[in-house]
Amino acid sequence: MPNTATTLAAPPKQASYVQSLIILGVLYFMLGFITWVNATLIPFLQISCQLSIAEALLVTFASYLGYFFLAIPSSFIIKKTGFKNGMAYSLVIMAAGCLVFIPAANTRSFGLFLTGLFIQGAGMSLLQTASNPYVSIIGPIESAAKRISMMGICNKIAGTISPLILASIILKNANELEVKIKAATDLVEKSALLDSLASRVILPYIVLAVFLVLLAVAISRSSLPEIETESKSVNAEGKTVTDSRTSIFQYPYLLLGALCIFMYVGVEVMAGDVIGTYGRELGMSLDKTKYFTTFTLAAMLVGYVTGIITIPKYLSQDKSLRICAILGILFTVCAFMTSGYTAVTFIALLGLANSLMWPAIFPLAIEKLGGFTKLGSAFLVMGIVGGGVLPQIFSRLYNPESFIYVQGMDFRHAFLYCMVPGYIYILYYAVVGHKVGKR
Repeated sequence: MPNTATTLAAPPKQASYVQSLIILGVLYFMLGFITWVNATLIPFLQISCQLSIAEALLVTFASYLGYFFLAIPSSFIIKKTGFKNGMAYSLVIMAAGCLVFIPAANTRSFGLFLTGLFIQGAGMSLLQTASNPYVSIIGPIESAAKRISMMGICNKIAGTISPLILASIILKNANELEVKIKAATDLVEKSALLDSLASRVILPYIVLAVFLVLLAVAISRSSLPEIETESKSVNAEGKTVTDSRTSIFQYPYLLLGALCIFMYVGVEVMAGDVIGTYGRELGMSLDKTKYFTTFTLAAMLVGYVTGIITIPKYLSQDKSLRICAILGILFTVCAFMTSGYTAVTFIALLGLANSLMWPAIFPLAIEKLGGFTKLGSAFLVMGIVGGGVLPQIFSRLYNPESFIYVQGMDFRHAFLYCMVPGYIYILYYAVVGHKVGKR
């Protein structure tokens, strides 16, 4: 067994360990459900609030901005409350964000919708800051990617079905309704059609809010064990590892990992949330493109299952990350060089390329942090804001009214220029970055 340092943690009994994984699986399911409904909200709000593509993609920006601003405070909250209570509080915050959708829909206020999404993002930031290190350190660090892959399956199953469920409710007969709205010449009639469409979102988000509160109560009363992360690090032989570092900024592999998370979540959201926009730019109807996100997430599920089978027995975490980054570059180039459903298929396959990135990056970046584990986790969660930034860059690169517009740029070139640099950096982290400053 390699002589690697891991965070000292009293491992829970087998029954508690299995039970903990089940509880965490439910949490990751809800996290995925709420995260990936954004893919449906983008075209929904684009129609109901009469937005441009760049404005509609503020949906992802507002959601992921909550991660950036609340990640560091989340680490201090968890330090005070512990992992379990931190997870419960996060669900209540997410429920509050869902309820903001009621006045937002009634007034058709895009600003209120963005506020609700920001609050949801804040809750998800707290949940991610608590749950990700918990999954990483609840067992051996060498198999952390396998456990995170298991959580990823729960997350992406939810992500696969959530666009289908929400799209069937709020985007039912979307093409027909869109034609009626565009054809309406009377402002009162057009406003009534838009109000009717906006109101479709109210009931699903009320149900979601109620379920989140009930889950929060269940988590707070569960037997989910606390895990000690403030202790010194030890190696595989149980000997204390001396580390004189006194600041989180003295761990360069963590900081490089936060940037890697930024790039990864950016390309993941581009592959999942932007695939529908890409299809519409290719001339496909909304009734078809509203389900495209499900194809990307289905490909991710295949990747997660592969990770559970192969890590760490056949593949190390860093090697799996290298393979995924290379696949990401290849699939992006293939999408650029093709058209129609072939191009969309390659974008969906990016789900396969992205699948093992988070399970590999997170444990590589928090390994050997000891007492800095919670704060280090917060730094990584801050990187999730890349999921809001990269789609904004993409949408503005080919928008002639944008200040970053590039002459002659179309959506295909913009997609290529956003994705490939991200995958190249992820490849760098997989080969070199995760080793920098790691003792």
